[in-house]
Amino acid sequence: MTPELDLVTRPAYLADLQARSIEDIRAMRLECQGLENGLSYIRRLAQGRMDVVGGELQRRRGGGTAGDLADLVDRLPEILAEHSRGPGQSRPPLDLDPDSPTVTALEYRLDELGSRGVVAADGADDAALEVVLDELVAFEREVSAARRHLHEIIDVLRDELTRRYRTGEASVDSLLR
Repeated sequence: MTPELDLVTRPAYLADLQARSIEDIRAMRLECQGLENGLSYIRRLAQGRMDVVGGELQRRRGGGTAGDLADLVDRLPEILAEHSRGPGQSRPPLDLDPDSPTVTALEYRLDELGSRGVVAADGADDAALEVVLDELVAFEREVSAARRHLHEIIDVLRDELTRRYRTGEASVDSLLR
């Protein structure tokens, strides 16, 4: 997907984990959490664009005409609010590094798909819009799969840290240093 993701998802990334220092493992976990946060951001952007393209298709199926961007823009609050969460967040937000090569590369790919979606919404036939929606869905699935893989890696790193605390190889006092 990106060189950054390729590096942390290779089996070699977790090789000899027990031989690594606790500082290395913490740094690896932080690196993976940063990547996961970036993927989460990109995934939410993709889902929003899928909702917009899907909303345009639905509008057309309901009798709307192709190329009526004013109506689409008027409906954006409704379209984008449809899949939003209720109050509160399921996890605390992490800082997003806007200069992350992974976020930048994925934003670029998503922007290419999104700009085609806007062009399609501005007069293309339904079939072209369906193609854009299918591409957005495939992109979102790819990002979600990479995110799930990162969750697995983060779990392995967390488990190794937990093991060290349980066995006494590391102490809570080391966190304060």
